[in-house]
Parts: sequence; structure tokens; C-alpha cells
Amino acid sequence: MYSLHAPLWVKSNYSFLEGASHPEEYVDQCRRLGIPSLALTDRNGVYGIVRAHMRAKELGVHLIVGSEISIADGSTLVLLVQDREGYANLCRLISAGQLRTPKGQCTINWNEVYSHNSGLLALVTGSAAHKMPTVRVTGDLKSAFGERLYFGICRHLRVEDWRTEEKMRALARRHDAKCVAMNEVLYHTRDRRPIQDVLTCIRHGKTMYDAGTLLRPNAEFGIHSVEDMQHLFRDATEDLDRTLEVAERCVFTLSDLSYRYPSVRLADGSTSLAFLRETTLAGAKKRYGHTIPDNVMSQLQREMHLIEELDYAGYFLTMWEIVQFCVREDILCQGRGSAANSAVCYCLGITAVDPVRMGLLFERFISRERQEPPDIDLDIEHHRREEVIQFVYSRYGRTHAAMVASVIRYRGKSAIREVGKAFNLSSAWVERLVKTTDFRAPLSNTSRQSTGIDDLVLKKFDAIVDVLQRFPRHMSIHPGGFLLGNEPVHDLVPIENGTMDKRTVVQWDKSDIEDLGLFKVDLLGLGALHQLHLCFDLIKRHYKRILSMATIPAGDAPTYAMLQQADTIGVFQIESRAQMSMLPRLKPKNYYDLVIEISIIRPGPIVGGMVHPYLRRRNGQEPVDYPHPSLEPVLKKTLGVPLFQEQVMKLAMIAADYTPGEADQLRRDMAAWQKSGKIEGHRDRLISRMVKKGISEAFAIRVFDQISGFGEYGFPESHAASFALIAYAASWLKCHYPEAFVCALINALPMGFYSLATIVDDAKRHGVKILPVDINLSDWFCDLESDGDKKNFCSTHWIQNSERPVRQSGRYDSQCPPSRRIRISTGFCQSHQAGCQTHAGTGAIRRL
Repeated sequence: MYSLHAPLWVKSNYSFLEGASHPEEYVDQCRRLGIPSLALTDRNGVYGIVRAHMRAKELGVHLIVGSEISIADGSTLVLLVQDREGYANLCRLISAGQLRTPKGQCTINWNEVYSHNSGLLALVTGSAAHKMPTVRVTGDLKSAFGERLYFGICRHLRVEDWRTEEKMRALARRHDAKCVAMNEVLYHTRDRRPIQDVLTCIRHGKTMYDAGTLLRPNAEFGIHSVEDMQHLFRDATEDLDRTLEVAERCVFTLSDLSYRYPSVRLADGSTSLAFLRETTLAGAKKRYGHTIPDNVMSQLQREMHLIEELDYAGYFLTMWEIVQFCVREDILCQGRGSAANSAVCYCLGITAVDPVRMGLLFERFISRERQEPPDIDLDIEHHRREEVIQFVYSRYGRTHAAMVASVIRYRGKSAIREVGKAFNLSSAWVERLVKTTDFRAPLSNTSRQSTGIDDLVLKKFDAIVDVLQRFPRHMSIHPGGFLLGNEPVHDLVPIENGTMDKRTVVQWDKSDIEDLGLFKVDLLGLGALHQLHLCFDLIKRHYKRILSMATIPAGDAPTYAMLQQADTIGVFQIESRAQMSMLPRLKPKNYYDLVIEISIIRPGPIVGGMVHPYLRRRNGQEPVDYPHPSLEPVLKKTLGVPLFQEQVMKLAMIAADYTPGEADQLRRDMAAWQKSGKIEGHRDRLISRMVKKGISEAFAIRVFDQISGFGEYGFPESHAASFALIAYAASWLKCHYPEAFVCALINALPMGFYSLATIVDDAKRHGVKILPVDINLSDWFCDLESDGDKKNFCSTHWIQNSERPVRQSGRYDSQCPPSRRIRISTGFCQSHQAGCQTHAGTGAIRRL
């Protein structure tokens, strides 16, 4: 009978460029080997702990939270969490070390370790590859941690192991502490050793031929079976048994985290919910007039009841505060995503789409069954988004607000390049391989002509590249996701510096935040809003007309006539060649047609073969019918053809009898950029249930193909409804104020599909004239210019003095984007993209 054990020093590939296995793979391996517990101890962080936690909860493996800490003197210490207080101390300790150093570094001093000891177990690492702390330090550790201090014994079959073990045992006797078996684990199986070697080379900038002792000497750094560990520690079974003692002391799991969204502090002492009700009602009167329609009032009451039940009032008020800040500072913003399904968001001014009139599904935004936080995406004009981000930091404080991380992973090209460097392969050969490889298939399946490289080397190269894809490379920053907490965020997750100045980032990404049910606020930059703002300013200044997104006339016939002719160069969302080819066929006549136009050219409808059936039915070429009478309410708006993500979800619930839990899992598996393998798990269940209900198998297969398309990029109706408002506003401006539209578009570059030359040529075709640069009149950006009594001129004047971009005033503007850096020379301009000879120096734009 063999004694069980628990690996206590495990580093995943979230110990970036060191560990060679995913966190989930460690949990799977422990389950296969019958190992009851393991500790994930990534270097200076808890980056991979959520992924391990979710898999451990699924498989019933006891996961211990911990981290390997880098000390300022070069030594390391493994800390394991016993309870909630210990977890908070670990996060605070890591945050302190991360925030004092540049991104990618962490330095902690011993005094900080001593002062954050509560609720933690300290394991002194006994590996020859790591510097051991001094006798004085270990004495201080004993004073701080007491009987929670252990000395780790590592046996990796290296010559120096016995010498290191003797020192560790001597220190343990000196301080009356216990020893524990603690092999360093860098991969879940020994066949990952080559991956670990390559990652080590990449991390240190070495090749496999000159890395030397940086590489581990053997393949004994995996998770050993119970039998192998018993054999390794056959003369020290008490050290092996003590791993289970340590595991039993660590009872904390991430499920113990209690999270509460910040409450809004009100001067009059009223509650957040009462203030939300009052503010929502006031907003409803602005939207609908003094008499609020009954159906709107009913929807608001239903939403408020659920918001109260789930305690979400603070979240809605946060978004309202951000929107109010944007209004005060004259920053264009608009909510989108599932928030567009909420009447409360509409009345608060967060979104601009009336969900009651559109018939959008509120349950996609908030659902009692899902028990997950709502998701509001707020688009902000991108040139001023940083002001809003800094407002959130100042409003909640750096301790209670931090941005969400984004994991940068190896893809095919980056894996080939970095592994090629580690193998010391010719850079020319590597680049040729990058350009000619079809990354849809494993590299090991790719046939090649003679390369002059040893076949064994190539075989290893291919295998390592295949495994390395999807490995995390480093942590970046989410485009605009914020994690806010009622308690300090560093009690939930460590915070570190971002590369960008004045940015602090948590160590978890969007998926981790969602898995733990934490609230995330998304503040996203959108260039189209910046262009609209510039255009409104030009029209106000030169035409004395005040316009906004809300005051642009709706249902304008000339605008829709322009759209039906596909005259949409520079128009948000409908300027691509695919969209322009669809417009004359779809012939949009109203706002909802524009919603469909934006949604239909997407992978979901295209892969599912829904585009042509919809067009034929719209044009009266085939009758509108429904695969089952129960689906008519779901598909009526789109003529019996599912085009939106929400429709597919409803269809699964009605036609395939999906439970709310199954429908929610389907929604998750359809999320943007998810692997299609997750969606494949629904195939047989969805098709068989639909066929059993009397729906044709052909239609069921088409629906599933559409779901697969959504797996690559899903586009729900609520997104399309929000984007359609911006697209219509841009179209109206292009139709009625073409000179102001193109002037603002050039000022907002780079954005969209087209080069400056294409935009200017399109403006000329619309009767807009380009005037030459004038040293006396030119400013840095485009501007409207009068011609006698006329006010319909738009001029783009840039000047360049020597090598420095300057304004007319002569001041140097180092913050000017590269697209503005244009050198004027003999009657034509050179842009950052190409020499532009279609207009004599990018001059004023004049409507003839």
C-alpha cells in the first residue's frame, strides 16, 4: 500500500516562460494519478489560479492557492494560503512587490513577508536551482510564522540534491521546524521537458546550444505518481506524509471569496436603490414625456425588482456616473452590448436604443437563473477615453479600481519565430516558413521540400511549435475593462503596473473575472464617435446649427436613398466592400433594416447559409414560412430566418427544449473568439431534439452551422441596434454635410478601411474641392473655410517646418499622430501610407 502525497510547488505556464503545462493539465493529471491535492504556486502571482480552480471544482481535486515569491536578495519562498485572511495577505504582498517595480518584475523584502504572515504557510525552497535564505532570515521566518514554517526537501536526481538536503535539514533542526517533501514541478508529464527547455531559452534570450546550466538537467520536474514519490522518499516517508498535513491545513478556495460592488455614497443618506429608482424615473420622463407609457413602466418595474433582488443598484449607478462625467466634459459616449436590452439603461442615458420599442430580450442582460453580473460596454470617443479612465481611478481610488488584464498567447507565427531563435535556425528560413505555413493544420502535418536541416531537429521543432500555440506569453491590458470593489481590490487579486503610465492592472483576464462572478466595467474607445464629435463641432462653428446623436432627424429619405446606392465610403460599419455589395440588394428603408444590414455580413449568418434565404424572402421571391409554429414569435422580425445571436438562443430553448442552464452554456460557447470545439458538444443534442420536435434535419443542421459561425464571432441584435444609430448618424452627415463629414473623417484618421487618398477622391466625386496649402491660412487640422458669402467650404491645411510638425503658431506638437506628419514638396504631399499625388498638397476641401 502506497502513501498518498500532494505536490506543493507547482508552476504552470502562467509563470510566464517557465512552466510548461496549462493549469488545467495539472488538475487533470492529479485526477488520473489519484493525487487528492495540489498547490498551484505561480511566480509572483495568481495568474492561472482561476483556470485551475474551475477545473478542480469540476473534477473534485483539492486545489491549494499559493505563489512563489521573489525576494530582493535573490532567494525565493513559497507561500500557501490557509484561509481568507491569508489569501488577502498574499495578494497585498504580491501587489506591494509588483507596484514598486516596472511591469514584468517583482521585488519583495523580508520585512514585508514577516508583516503579512497571518493565514499563510511558508515553505523554504530546497532546490539547488534557487538561492537559500540565510540562517538569520530563517530565524526571523520562524519567529513570524512559528509552526507554519516548513523546510522543503527536493529530490530531482541531481548530484547536488543530497548536499542541499543536508543544509535544509540542519536549518530545520536549528529552528525546531518540520521538513516536507517538495519537488519543484514545471510540467505535468515528462514529455513536456523540451517545451520547458525552449521556454527557458526564450526567457533568457539564449539558444539551446548556449543555455548551459540555465536548463534543468533532467526530466524529473513533472508530477510523479504515488509509487514514484514513495520510491524517491523511501527513507523519508514522514516528509512525504507531511505533504498531506500541509494540504489539510489549507482550507481556502476561490469559492470563499465574497465580492460586493461599490455602493454609491449619497450625501442625504438615501440608499443606492432609492436613488436609482428616482434617477431612472426622471430619465424616463425625459425620454417619453411626462406621461410614461404603461408598457415602459411595466418593464421598468420588472427590471428594478430584479436589480433589487440581485443587489445590482451600485453597478447601474456607476455607469450612470461615468456617463454624466462624459456629458459634463462634452465627451461622446454610448452604451452597447446586452445593456441595450435594458429599459433602465435607456432611461439613465447609458444606451440610446429603446428596448421596449425594439422588443429586445432583457433576460440576455440580467437573468435570475444565470446568477452572473450584467455586462455594460460603454463606447467612448477614442481620443478622450483616457480622461474617462482616469476619472474612474480618481472616483474610486487606486486601491478600489484596477483594469482587467488580457493574456497574450502564442499563435502560429510568434511560436515559429521564437522557437526558431531557440533552435538557432536561420532567420531567413524561419520567415519563409511563417509566410508559407497553413496554420489551420498542425505544423507536424505539413510537408516540406528539402531544407538542409536535420530531420530530427525539424521533427522536434514542429512538435514544440504545435504545443506552444495558445500558451500564455505575457500579460497585457484589456482595452477598457475595469474591476471595481467595495473593499480594496488587492484583497481579491494582486495588482501590478501596466506598461502605460498611470495604469494599474489586476492579474486576471476577462474570462477569470466572469468565472468568479465579479463585476467588470468596459470603457471602450470608438473612433467613429470621435469623428461624429468633430463633425458636430464643425457644423456648429460654421453653420450655426447644433446637432447631436439625439437631434439628427430620423427616417431621412435622402439618407436611405444614398445607402441603397452603397455610397458609404467612410461610414461606420457599412463601408467595407462586403457591406457595400449588400446594400443595393437589401435596400434599407428604415432603422431596423440598418440593424439587419450591420448583422447579416457576419460569420454566423454566412456560415449558417441564412443570408440568401433572407434576401429572397425580403424581395418576395419565396414565401415566408417557419420550421415550426412555435418559432414564429422568435423569427417573425427576420422573415423566418435566424440572423441574431439572441434568436439562436431562443430557438434552442423552444425548438430543442434547452433548459435555462443549457441555454446559458450555449451562449458562453458562442462567445466571441471561443474555440469551436466547445460548440461541437451541442451538435447531436441540438439537432436530435429539433428533429424529434418535427423540425427538418436540414434546417437543424443549418442552425448549428450558424452557431458554429457565432463561435468565431457572434453579433447579437443589441450590438447591431447600438451600432446602427452611429451608422445612421454618420450616413446622415455624409448625405447633408459632405464637406464637414470628410473634414472630420480626415481629422480622425487613422480609422476605417480607406486611405487618405481614397477618402479625398470620394469627396471630390461628391463636389467637394481640395484647396492647396496656404502658409497664411493653414492650421494643423482640417477646418471649414468660407468663400465670400458661402459657408460650405472645408479646408485641410498642414504645414511642416524642417523635420518638426508645427501648428500655424509655430509650436511643436509631439503628440500629433503619425498620420498628420506630412512633408509638403513641390505641389504634392506624402502621407504615412504612400505618396499622394491626387491632390495638390492636402489643402482645403471646398464644395462646388
